[in-house]
Amino acid sequence: MSTQQARGVKSEAINDDVVAQYLQTYPDFFERNSALLARLRLPHARESGQTISLVERQLDVLRERNRGLERKLKELIDVARANEALTDKIHRFDRRLIRARTMAETVSAVEASLREDFEAMHAVLVLFVAPLPDLMALEGPFLRVLAREHADLKMFDTFLTSAKPRCGQVRDAQRDYLFGAGNIEIGSVALAPLGQHAELGFLAIGSSDSDRFHPTMSTDFLGRIGDHIREALARFG
Repeated sequence: MSTQQARGVKSEAINDDVVAQYLQTYPDFFERNSALLARLRLPHARESGQTISLVERQLDVLRERNRGLERKLKELIDVARANEALTDKIHRFDRRLIRARTMAETVSAVEASLREDFEAMHAVLVLFVAPLPDLMALEGPFLRVLAREHADLKMFDTFLTSAKPRCGQVRDAQRDYLFGAGNIEIGSVALAPLGQHAELGFLAIGSSDSDRFHPTMSTDFLGRIGDHIREALARFG
C-alpha cells in the first residue's frame, strides 16, 4: 500500500486546486523542504527549451509584476499631468471671460481662448440672443446669432432637446452648416449646450481627426466649458 493510500487519499483526487490549496494553507512548505525547492525546474517563460528554478521563476513573476506597476504608475502620472494642463487652460479661459465687459467682448474672449489656449481652430458659437449691433458686427465663421426656432436649427433638434454635451461624427448637413459646405477636414465634432435647456445656444468644436471626439469619451470638460460660457453671457442678458 502506498503512502497516499495509507492516508486514505486517492491519487485521482490530487489536482492543481488541491496542491494550490495545500501550499496556501502551509506557506512554509518549501522552507521545510528546501532540498525539494532546489530540485524543482520549470520551463523558462521566454526561452523555449530551457528550464529555470522555481525561485528564478518567482523572480521573473515579480519583475513582470513590477513592470506592470511601473506602467500603471506612468499612466497615472500622464493623466495627472494632462489634468493639470487642462486645469491651467480652463483657468486662463475663465480669466478672459471675467475681463470681458460686454457680450461682444465675451464672444471675442471665447473665440480667442479656444484658438490660443485649446488649439481649437474649428469652432462655432451659436447664440439665441437679441441681435445687438456690436454683437452682430462679430457674425462670421465663429459666431451665429439667430432665434431658437429658426428653420436652420431643425437639424439639431435632437441635440437641443436633450441639452446634453455630445461627441462624435455628425450628419453632413450639420457639418456643412457649422463649418462650411464640403468641409471634409472635419472628421469629428463636440457639441456643448449653453444652459440647462440650451436656452442660450450651443458651442461646436470640430477636428480633422475622426477619433478626436468619439461617442464614448467623457463630456465633463465639455459641459464645464458650456456652463462657463453661459454664465459669462448671462451677465448681459
